Amino acid sequence: MAALPTPSTASPPPGGARLVTAGASPERLPRRRHRGLRKFMRNRAAVVGAVIVMFAVTIALFAPWLSPYDPIATSFMTVRQAPSAMHWFGTDELGRDVLARMIFGARASLAAGVVSVGIAVIVGVPLGLLAGYFGRWVDAIVSRLADALLSIPFLILAIAMAAFLGASLTNAMIAIGVSAMPRFVRLARAQALTVKAEEYVEGARAIGLTDARIIVRYIFPNVLPPIIVQASLTVATAIIAEASLSFLGLGQLPPAPSWGSMLNTAKDFVEQAPWMSVFPGIAIFLTVLGFNLLGDGLRDALDPREQ
Repeated sequence: MAALPTPSTASPPPGGARLVTAGASPERLPRRRHRGLRKFMRNRAAVVGAVIVMFAVTIALFAPWLSPYDPIATSFMTVRQAPSAMHWFGTDELGRDVLARMIFGARASLAAGVVSVGIAVIVGVPLGLLAGYFGRWVDAIVSRLADALLSIPFLILAIAMAAFLGASLTNAMIAIGVSAMPRFVRLARAQALTVKAEEYVEGARAIGLTDARIIVRYIFPNVLPPIIVQASLTVATAIIAEASLSFLGLGQLPPAPSWGSMLNTAKDFVEQAPWMSVFPGIAIFLTVLGFNLLGDGLRDALDPREQ
């Protein structure tokens, strides 16, 4: 009976490849890395949402080249004309092309959604991380501040702040961002409370890493996926809020186009020119739907329980 080869005489793997233990084969690592992307692509609703969002962003970015007319140019010879080959979406009460105003209005609506959510994330996430990681009096102050803001309905708070700051798109974005900030404070705090109790965080603290390094290197990367999901969903809410503020005269001011301000103007001509309100309303509906579908898809794709 032949003797088993000793470790010193055993032949190495072909090609000098290293042995992989614990089933962590090199072929499986790329699959795990891209599993979230494949899961997202299999979600048809999420893909549709991503296409809608990309379409809206493309229109906003290339508005000067896509617009058939000047969005603020008036023509009293074409007042409230119905959709035609010359004006696909008709004209408004001053003869301005509705399609051109919708294309440029996408800039205001999307900018309001993205910038306001950016303000909420930049301010809210660090506060939530500090509150969840340090606890004690830091947690008490930040949590009470977030609870106070959350006790006021989101849209009511945004309207009150926009009215206080003054009517403009910039002030509307600030008001929406501050109103949405408590959501990210609570989410980041809850995630930080969970992650800081993990063994690798305790080990990092035991070897002498500073609190700032632990938060940046270990806490924040684990908080980022739910923050991305919440941000995509909050953009949809921010677009509706901007349209509401513009409808009330607290957002984008005429003659600059905005979907909300277009609806504000169209409310007086619903019977004579229904296209003035139908098309901006459809644009708001589809864009908000796209961001909601995208957020739901990201939530499923980034779920750590499925990785």
